[in-house]
Amino acid sequence: YSEVRTPLIEDTALFVRPIGGGTDVVDKAMYSFSRHDDELTVRPEGTAGAARAYVEHNVANKEPVSRWYYLGPMFRGERPAKGRYRQFYQAGCELYGDAGPVCDAEMIEMCVRILRELGSEQLEVCINSLGGPGTRERYREVLLAFLRPLAEKLSEDSRRRLEKNPLRVLDSKAEADKAIVASAPSILEVLSEEDTAHFEAVKRHLDALGVAYVVDPRLVRGLDYYTRTLFEIKATSADLGAQSTVCGGGRYDRMVESLGGPSVPAIGLAMGLERL
Repeated sequence: YSEVRTPLIEDTALFVRPIGGGTDVVDKAMYSFSRHDDELTVRPEGTAGAARAYVEHNVANKEPVSRWYYLGPMFRGERPAKGRYRQFYQAGCELYGDAGPVCDAEMIEMCVRILRELGSEQLEVCINSLGGPGTRERYREVLLAFLRPLAEKLSEDSRRRLEKNPLRVLDSKAEADKAIVASAPSILEVLSEEDTAHFEAVKRHLDALGVAYVVDPRLVRGLDYYTRTLFEIKATSADLGAQSTVCGGGRYDRMVESLGGPSVPAIGLAMGLERL
């Protein structure tokens, strides 16, 4: 992996489009401002800026597969809590140009190895698949049919998200919401044959690499750009306050094209250095 450095400040639209309205990052956490007729945001995460650089510099025409890493500060309007900071540092990796399941497993195994080399032994790897764009739409309808009759029992945040972005309800930290979504239909039940084959292959490669994992169909993560493979790695023995996740990521096969580039598949991860 070679280093990429992106600006701290980018156009607000760069983050709003890929990350998605109805997500906590866009709705609550971004530091945005207007200056000289430009709508600007201090970067809340690293992937969108890297993808913008990939498109702007026509990297797809220079090499078939690109592996990048970055290291630097991100900014989110967090409520003060243990393990959460308004300015925090992330190390992350992005891999462009390979749609296959091998690189999904490569990235997860690499992250586990790094964490173990740093002394974190008690780790739990959680994986899921969101499938392609058709899967998300099919699952949205299935999930809405399940959640609408229970809307009055959901938290205020989840009621707000319900029609706009119902998958985010699965990620709610409210105890009442957790109890409701525990019996919700699984997204794995509506995957296409192609998406199922990809996910099964990811699991086979993780097995071959000796990486233990748990399939968590409630894992959606907080960003809308993800497709297919998702993963989180949790430090199960650490006292990290609000969350135990130290690393997370997934595929975002449509982002490069959505930013005006060619149709290039991609997968990335990020780890919070303070939490780590």
